Amino acid sequence: MSRHAKTPDAGLASEEALEASLTAPSPALIADMRSGSGNLVILGAGGKMGPTLAILARRALDVAGREADVVYAVSRFGDEAVRARLVAARVEVVSFDLVQEDDLAALPDAPNVVFMVGAKFGAADNASWAWEVNAALPDRIARRYRGSAISVLSTGNVYPFVSSMSGGADESVTPSPIGEYAQSCLGRERVFEFAARERSTRVAIVRLNYAVDLRYGVLADIALAVEGGTAVSLETANVNVVWQGYANEVVLRSLVHASADVFTVNLTGPETLSVEKLARTFGALFDRDVAFSGEAQDSALLSDSTRCMALFGYPPVSAAQMVDWQAQWVRNGLPVIAKPTKWAVRDGKF
Repeated sequence: MSRHAKTPDAGLASEEALEASLTAPSPALIADMRSGSGNLVILGAGGKMGPTLAILARRALDVAGREADVVYAVSRFGDEAVRARLVAARVEVVSFDLVQEDDLAALPDAPNVVFMVGAKFGAADNASWAWEVNAALPDRIARRYRGSAISVLSTGNVYPFVSSMSGGADESVTPSPIGEYAQSCLGRERVFEFAARERSTRVAIVRLNYAVDLRYGVLADIALAVEGGTAVSLETANVNVVWQGYANEVVLRSLVHASADVFTVNLTGPETLSVEKLARTFGALFDRDVAFSGEAQDSALLSDSTRCMALFGYPPVSAAQMVDWQAQWVRNGLPVIAKPTKWAVRDGKF
């Protein structure tokens, strides 16, 4: 664990406690915020990660003495509860449909931008939509914010499958995306790289897999399957996960590293986790028999997070702690978001 990492409270027995943990800024984030200046625009802030990232940014800016700088959360905001939570945290909510609106000039100016917009589920049936959101929209955003530092949330899906014994693909591995969703995500990266090369826009690309929030994520998917008596697939035998509070911090702190040379970093936990072991651990915690399906394959989408750990420290929450919290969350019947990660998909069709 990093000497600077902040260990969350042990008990996460409510959504309020979870939100408090996910949005508590570390000393390292506060220091980065203190060294910066100007407003922050978060595009796609209404998704699963966006609200906690926006509130984390607001809290870090306040502690850093930058109360006057505004955090803008931009999204369609179909969920009024999310909007209300952001407003209560003093985040400036901007209702805006980034795909449908032709004029992006109405978006707030800011020297710091986080781009979180993405289309994944349904991409197999509507590939043109995925390409529009993941590859065409980024060009418009890159032109609108050409003078800003932009942290771009990407995905480990741009990598090829690698052996479970490899330690994961590091940033030097040539992307080889499987399926149109992953291909369009590589398209997003390439469009922002073009902006960096042609217009000297400062860009950071953050390849994430997979964030854990207790309400959703790989651990929630496996825990719910075990608790509900559903067979857990072993074909994808290993996974990477990372605490979402840490993931949010890395996305924000990557703005410091944004460069016209394009800064790229894998964002995940340091461990390669066995799906079978995770399922059996949940089975023991729930006192349930565990059913499995499929035969384990040697390869999976796995990322090497060595660079991330060296730059940003280790996550404050270990895999073992996340498993314990996830089991407690499911056992207590606390809310979950019905958006499975589809971590076991191997053909790239989401």
